[in-house]
Amino acid sequence: MSTEIEPADKTTRAGSRFDLDHPRYKWVALSNTTLGTLLAAVNASIVLISLPAIFRGIDLNPLSPGNISYLLWMLMGYLVATAVLVVPFGRLGDMFGRVRIYNVGFAVFTVAAIALSFDPFHLGAGAVWLIVWRVVQGVGGAMLMASSSAILTDAFPANQRGMALGVNMVTAVAGSFLGLLIGGALAEWHWQAIFWVGVPIGLAGTIWSMRSLREIGQRTPGRLDWAGTITFGVGLTVLLIGITYGIQPYGQSTTGWTNPAVLGSIVAGLVLLVVFCVVELKVAQPMVNIRLFRSTAFGMGNLAGLMSSVGRGGLQFMLIIWLQGIWLPLRGYDFESTPLWAAIYMLPITVGFLLAGPVAGALSDRYGARPLTVGGMALMAVSFLALVMIPVDFDYRVFALLIFLNGVGGGIFTAPNTAAIMSSVPAAERGAASGVRATFFNAGSSLSIGIFFSLMIVGLANTLPGALSSGLQEPGVSASVAQQVADLPPVGSLFAAFLGYNPIAELLEPFHALQQPGVNADELTGQTFFPHLIIEPFHAGLTVVFIAAAVMMVIGMVASLFNPGRYAEDVTAD
Repeated sequence: MSTEIEPADKTTRAGSRFDLDHPRYKWVALSNTTLGTLLAAVNASIVLISLPAIFRGIDLNPLSPGNISYLLWMLMGYLVATAVLVVPFGRLGDMFGRVRIYNVGFAVFTVAAIALSFDPFHLGAGAVWLIVWRVVQGVGGAMLMASSSAILTDAFPANQRGMALGVNMVTAVAGSFLGLLIGGALAEWHWQAIFWVGVPIGLAGTIWSMRSLREIGQRTPGRLDWAGTITFGVGLTVLLIGITYGIQPYGQSTTGWTNPAVLGSIVAGLVLLVVFCVVELKVAQPMVNIRLFRSTAFGMGNLAGLMSSVGRGGLQFMLIIWLQGIWLPLRGYDFESTPLWAAIYMLPITVGFLLAGPVAGALSDRYGARPLTVGGMALMAVSFLALVMIPVDFDYRVFALLIFLNGVGGGIFTAPNTAAIMSSVPAAERGAASGVRATFFNAGSSLSIGIFFSLMIVGLANTLPGALSSGLQEPGVSASVAQQVADLPPVGSLFAAFLGYNPIAELLEPFHALQQPGVNADELTGQTFFPHLIIEPFHAGLTVVFIAAAVMMVIGMVASLFNPGRYAEDVTAD
């Protein structure tokens, strides 16, 4: 491994504990970057589970037709910012120093956390305040994610790199699930507490990183590739927004995939990304060396990472709806309390990741990435198929085992795949490579919203309307109102369940049906009516979703066959 150090960098700053040559420096780098990665990952999902409390706190009903955009941007603002900006920041890290970009990222993230910890507004203005600062926080998160893998790859020799990156990446993935638990717990106390938690950790991490981390990687001085930066940023943003808005109904369609604006956004985004690739091949100092994708380990590793990220995001969303909308209410949990308990019951996934990830990283250092990445993908594919086969009202022991195995598969795959990707590029381009890997990772999370919600809606569209129409009439709802509710897009029911709202109460509220004579309001809004009503339609949707996820894992498994058997030697620049 190349560790050429400029003489100026060998000096030890006042008050620092270790200099560059200290044998423990690499462990300092690992602990700090893992903290930064954990903070960024937790905050990517902490809002997800806390949305009901947030919207109640700002007195805004997110399910009102005019407020759906607030809901979508609250979900995707942070994810889009991190997905779009990690590559440019990775390149800036190669040019000006990865540690410098990382330190600035910690500071930006902390400032945003402070701003989010108080919201001076309510209603729409309150939502805009939160969305804007979440995007700013995503900028800081992108800086952290873009640089952390490159810093570790620089600090650790090849024979320990899998272990180090394994700890870091498994922390990132596990953090996305831990965010659900932390957010659910803190939202029960106060909705702003979900933002308070990031302030002291961010301040401590910022000070620590500035005092302890050093530049040891190779720099590639040059100019920022503005043409590439703009085409990539705009193209990916437009693409992700288009796919996300595809879940909103359009005209007579239950989804927005026939909406000219959605289709136009997707086409425009793809065209701009193609233009970006052309630009990068022609400019003298590209933001990303597209020729890196000639390496099968790099290209196929990123493809496999994308499949894993999309599947994992889809699993997360579907399990939340499954638990909050059906399983927990059937066991006596109030709809309002289901977000916290859903996070608790999903803990086996996190445990699986945490147990398997570091071990897989260490094993990949000895045996290579290929057997682990292929095996991890295969295990996830099998677990997705098994989830289709269990009843919607499942035995929790079986459910816990299956999601635990899914987490183990993800842990086995993630660390070796990351190590293989980062070890396949020249040392001088590790910042950009880390940014590309993080882009696939974060873009997958954003894509999963549009892809899996759309697949679930398609699965529900054929069976849910009939179930709603007949089911609502039995407790006294008029046939006309029942049919109007049945004709509503299924996304309304999904979002209601996702947010921990009472779905039937939300669906009937515009028609004032619960106040009509002869209507059994207690039965309609009880904890078992909606779950029993939606069980069969939901299973149809779940089958579509999890089979699609299993197919993605198979694609990732095939791509993982191209990972190197070993990566004992560093790649050098041509």
